[in-house]
Amino acid sequence: MAALRQPNLDLNNPCPISSIYTKIHHTPTSIVCYKRRISCFNGYRSKSKRLPLKTKASTQDGNESVESNKKLVSSIAKGLIGFAAAVSVCLDSPAMAESLTIAFPASRTHEVNAVQRTLVETWGLIRETFVDPTFNHQDWDSKLQQTMVEMLPLRTADAAYSKIRGMLSTLGDPFTRIISPKEYQSFRIGSDGNVQGVGLFVNSEPTTGHLIVLSCVEGSPAARAGIHVGDELVEINGERLNGISGEAAAQKLRGHVGTSVSVKVHNGKKLAIDSSFREVRLPREFIKLSPISSSIIPHRTPDGHVSKTGYVKLLAFSQTAAADMEHAIHELENQGVESYILDLRNNPGGLVKAGLDVAQIWLDGDETLVNTIDRDGNMLPINMINGHALTRDPLVVLVNERSASASEILAGALHDNGRAKLIGNKTFGKGKIQSVTELHDGSALFITVAKYLSPALHDIDQVGITPDVQCTTGMLNSSKESGFMRKKSSVSSSLEGDSCILVAEHELDSQEPKGSAS
Repeated sequence: MAALRQPNLDLNNPCPISSIYTKIHHTPTSIVCYKRRISCFNGYRSKSKRLPLKTKASTQDGNESVESNKKLVSSIAKGLIGFAAAVSVCLDSPAMAESLTIAFPASRTHEVNAVQRTLVETWGLIRETFVDPTFNHQDWDSKLQQTMVEMLPLRTADAAYSKIRGMLSTLGDPFTRIISPKEYQSFRIGSDGNVQGVGLFVNSEPTTGHLIVLSCVEGSPAARAGIHVGDELVEINGERLNGISGEAAAQKLRGHVGTSVSVKVHNGKKLAIDSSFREVRLPREFIKLSPISSSIIPHRTPDGHVSKTGYVKLLAFSQTAAADMEHAIHELENQGVESYILDLRNNPGGLVKAGLDVAQIWLDGDETLVNTIDRDGNMLPINMINGHALTRDPLVVLVNERSASASEILAGALHDNGRAKLIGNKTFGKGKIQSVTELHDGSALFITVAKYLSPALHDIDQVGITPDVQCTTGMLNSSKESGFMRKKSSVSSSLEGDSCILVAEHELDSQEPKGSAS
């Protein structure tokens, strides 16, 4: 796989940005100092040019930053009189000439006191890396003081964490959020590709909050029970799922092999009547999460020639996505495939680096894969270096309104570099990149650290990518779509009956064969 020429933003899992904390004891013993440094920035070569964006200058530069920090410490310290203990956190920011010390009153409730540290940890990471240097046009230093005051009288960790979530919500970015240690474990499991569970991918609909099944793992307990893409998850073990995130629901579905879980499902393709609800008990098993499934579609061209089209479905961008994609293409090439359909429908994204790695499988040369825009408005292209595609056979890409994030990066890279045409519906429109940082208590902070534009400088955020050829979702059959995953090397009736596949085959007929890479 070709190397990448990247800006100084490491896109590897688990985080582009991570924190290392060194605990240093001082006297008196009631004071604890934590020194933090950013550790995951790499020195990749990059091109940089200034975009005509209006951004507020960072207040972390030079004397202005130092003076601002002193005022912050002073303002927070005013509330310390009368408390027996305090905590000090020293932030070693690469953008600052000297450390910033934050002093605040320590809660007498142990579990709340632990969350206070998480609060400062969260606040500091946002302060250093959040994409909007104005923090949604608010004084971020004052926001720490306000949240600390609100947290002090609380008695439970859950209540304290809600204050952190409230602070993050003021940034106006739904993708910047904190998740619990259990939710973070689920995230890591999903990225690593191994889990004990029932084989369901679920996600919360942005508009309704309903938990919708994105896919079922082939041969999993959920697939065997007849749960399909588009079904709504209503209850888990008798508990209603109103307001529950997809990550929290996934945690409830997972558990030790040999145990079971009861789920109530609403068939997404039927009217909302009692008969469309059903409850099933699913055994938990070891699930190998390969994000790739593939088939061969025999196809007769207009001139009567019978050819083979390789169909590759990518469910998510996990750590194994690129390697699994390479393996699938090698297998299909060995079977004489002459063209490809890459299906990114219902793929919500995942690891950005996985999306870039998959793009390199299909592209040659020094192509730009994506343009990132940092918090100062600098555009930083990420380019291939002497790339060699595994195949140059004609390619089309299927997308829909649930193709998001890394799916849009991949679709944009293939489309804008002239490698593939897009077929389907306009994509979701998530043009932001998040870092994932594990905090000291095992929770994790997702921070939007950059925006991105496609190689042709198209802004995707809240807009999406409009395909070259429209294919409405009403033409799709979700239950059949999941059925193809039971057959890996031969075409199934579900693919033959998928109207978007038929449109894709027609589009491939109009493309000139280019042959395999050598």
